[in-house]
Amino acid sequence: MEKRDYYEVLEVAKNASADEIKKAYRKKAIQYHPDKNPGDKEAEEKFKEAAEAYEVLSDPDKRSRYDQFGHQGVGGAAGGGGFGAGGMSMEDIFSHFGDIFGGGFGGFSGFGGSSGGGRRQHVNRGSDLRVKVKLTLKEIATGVEKKIKVPKYVSCSYCKGTGAENGTAYTTCTTCNGSGVVTRVQQSFLGPMQTTTTCPTCNGEGRIITKKCPHCNGEGIRREEEVITLNIPAGVAEGMQLTMSGKGNAARHGGINGDLLVVIEEEKHPDLIRDENDLIYNLMLDFTTAALGGSVEVPTIDGKAKVKIEAGTQPGKVLRLRGKGLPSVNRYGVGDLLVNVTVYVPENLSADEKKTIEGFRNSGNFTPSLSVKNRIFSKLRHMFE
Repeated sequence: MEKRDYYEVLEVAKNASADEIKKAYRKKAIQYHPDKNPGDKEAEEKFKEAAEAYEVLSDPDKRSRYDQFGHQGVGGAAGGGGFGAGGMSMEDIFSHFGDIFGGGFGGFSGFGGSSGGGRRQHVNRGSDLRVKVKLTLKEIATGVEKKIKVPKYVSCSYCKGTGAENGTAYTTCTTCNGSGVVTRVQQSFLGPMQTTTTCPTCNGEGRIITKKCPHCNGEGIRREEEVITLNIPAGVAEGMQLTMSGKGNAARHGGINGDLLVVIEEEKHPDLIRDENDLIYNLMLDFTTAALGGSVEVPTIDGKAKVKIEAGTQPGKVLRLRGKGLPSVNRYGVGDLLVNVTVYVPENLSADEKKTIEGFRNSGNFTPSLSVKNRIFSKLRHMFE
């Protein structure tokens, strides 16, 4: 299913301020919150959709890339191969609620039969990882699947990420009774004041390990190498960052994995220069072909193309090969290959060659006319405007 525009999801304008976006998300989250819509699958999807939109539009860097490249820029497009904000779990969403609602939402019970009743165990989150991936222009033109080995922390398979031996050597924290929080009531001049804080005994996890897993020393994570498949869309550019949700480091004692941030690097092409979606090739044309016309071959991303040279072609002329550039990352079209013509003037001539050329010195055809001079001057002037 094709994703909706994030601004449309939150019903805000494209120039909306950060406060306007936050207020719009709060409104949507309250409207489609699971406790208000138990068992409603449509509300669940809208709740997740709003959270995904907020995750992107609340981050200045992600918002900038989204404004420029759309869903592909943040990897959220349908079929994007696992990049981006898509695929958020309910735990991911609720883990960020403290920043938006100040702890106003406790547990949730509406979706999937979960129950909370105000139980808010601390959710660990693994750290993000950043890798650089080099791509050729040909790979950028078509999109590419790459497999990379990433050293990272993964969930310990022996204790299933709990940190407890056999995954069972733990008990419920008696300080918070497994809720992860402790509530205290204090008297003040305004009357009883209730405060809720993270349980200091279990650090908000709701349980205490009685015997550590010997394989991970109770951390619940182990350092290993993982082979990760990257499906990189066509049209990406140098410096663009793609996000693979949940492919970063695993969290201690379970929780939410961090993200894998994939930074794109372009390998320089031996002949072609990239200018956004267009490609530029500087053609050094011999004097004879420039004067008499003919055809030459120029390199393209996937081979070569034959180009017709008109007789009398002047230095600085640009020949455009439409559709021979790079695709837009938003799939809005394909750039062109621009062939910039320069004419080679021989540096070393034999006596006979000099004599032949000398014979044309006084020929009118070998002297630039006023109209030619004006045309060349006009092009140069536009270059510096």
